[in-house]
Amino acid sequence: MTTPPPDGLRLTRVDTEDRVRIELDGDLDHYTADLLVNEATAQLSARPGLRNLHLHCGGLGVIDSTGLSALLMINRRTAAVGVRLHLEDRPANLDRLLHLTGTLDHLTAPPTVGAAKRSTHEEEATALRPTRPGAGT
Repeated sequence: MTTPPPDGLRLTRVDTEDRVRIELDGDLDHYTADLLVNEATAQLSARPGLRNLHLHCGGLGVIDSTGLSALLMINRRTAAVGVRLHLEDRPANLDRLLHLTGTLDHLTAPPTVGAAKRSTHEEEATALRPTRPGAGT
């Protein structure tokens, strides 16, 4: 039987009407990842007006693949409800992990709302474009 490390992960929440900031202090790993996912999910559920979820990573120690998986899960859940995820004050070890796994841009790039609107607009324009009789489909 393994026991969680004594350091664990401490979460401190600071929130306003449209923003929640969760400060991470400790390791984000197999033992603690669910704690962060559960807290982020609870905030998303409890606050329908939420627009931004900030994870302040300055106090983050070790992060393993389960910790990375937790960040990806939170990113999926925030995107699903239209909330922007911010990973702030990232330590070098987190940036290195995100870079090595190819997830840095995925988790830190601004949303591409404008691109989605353009493609929808282009699809509508194509659908409304008149076609001439006998044109191939």
